[in-house]
Amino acid sequence: MDLFQKCRDYIEPTLAKQAGYYPYFQVIESESDSKVRIGGRDLVMLGSNNYLGLTTHPHVRERARRALDAFGPSCSGSRLLNGNFSIHEELEARLATFVHKEDVLVFSTGFQTNLGTISALVGRHDTAVIDKDDHASIYDGCKLSYGKVVRYEHNDMNSLRETLASVKTEHGGVLVVTDGVFSMEGDVARLPEMVALCKEFGARLMVDDAHASGVLGPHGEGTPAHFGVTEDVDLIMSTFSKSFASLGGFIAGDAAVIDYIRHNSRPFIFSAAMTPASVGACLGALDVIETEPEHRERLWKTVRRMQSEYRRMGFNTGASETPVIPIILGDEMLVFEFWRRLLDAGVFVNPVRPPAVPAGRALLRTSYMATHTEAQMDFVLSAFERIGHELGVLS
Repeated sequence: MDLFQKCRDYIEPTLAKQAGYYPYFQVIESESDSKVRIGGRDLVMLGSNNYLGLTTHPHVRERARRALDAFGPSCSGSRLLNGNFSIHEELEARLATFVHKEDVLVFSTGFQTNLGTISALVGRHDTAVIDKDDHASIYDGCKLSYGKVVRYEHNDMNSLRETLASVKTEHGGVLVVTDGVFSMEGDVARLPEMVALCKEFGARLMVDDAHASGVLGPHGEGTPAHFGVTEDVDLIMSTFSKSFASLGGFIAGDAAVIDYIRHNSRPFIFSAAMTPASVGACLGALDVIETEPEHRERLWKTVRRMQSEYRRMGFNTGASETPVIPIILGDEMLVFEFWRRLLDAGVFVNPVRPPAVPAGRALLRTSYMATHTEAQMDFVLSAFERIGHELGVLS
């Protein structure tokens, strides 16, 4: 068979486009903010991870411009050889202080951070223990390693205990990896209990804080700080494509561990370094996160309102505790019909179907920013309530 035959046979996107239910690769014609322009129309954006709204913050943009002027558009090489700029090390030092860890290593993308960290640490005789709802980058990092991979039921501490008890550790170690905030349903990992279990069974704990950085914690430091267990979490990973309004990722932990990853992570060693403008934007965002708490406060005011209103209307928002608020509908075609009507009404959301969520749990993923206005939220709630009644979701 021709290798490309499967490509010719892959017609699902074409059929979805013909039926008017293709939600992906929407062309955005404006900057990323609480309002975006698509097809010449202004829509309220509920599909972004720009939680603090810092993509439009003047200081973030200025830091990016200064970095571009000082270092140019690209490093043109890996950190290992010729792309290790002083601005990279400045960001790493700032982040280590921010998350209260000895050392930090920054990667060019968040996905690459999980690939590079897990594959470097989990060897042939080791075991990775992961939540069934962990991000795809965690799954792929485990695949790239030579270790054994076992999964436990989502956020189920009894399942985690049983899994850890079943792992044989005579010749290797164990790394438990969890999202801090789960990206589809907005629930939070039960870190205090996980810390206790990891100590009991001699496992190490890594938290992917992509959707918690800048959002949770006394000063936006993330999920470990939110629970007061930072010292007991061995590795904190996060991305720059959410609250940091940039692109890239980092891993934080003990200096010896980070240095090992620095010299043994193939995705890190063989990739070009973060571009200077991206690093500059991260530094600017960190400045804002540390000195302007009003953005986080405004975000949480909006989140609390939207959680309350959706539940009052009768929507199923699951166990969300964060700016990610799912509208769980279950039926996939109902999700796509609701998405289509919201788009027509001027509201952009993300329709999510298996395998991104478990079977029977298809949902509309909504997420909120500090820059959303009360008027925009009034508009959104009105659209959701009207369409919910039209489609029989609300009684």
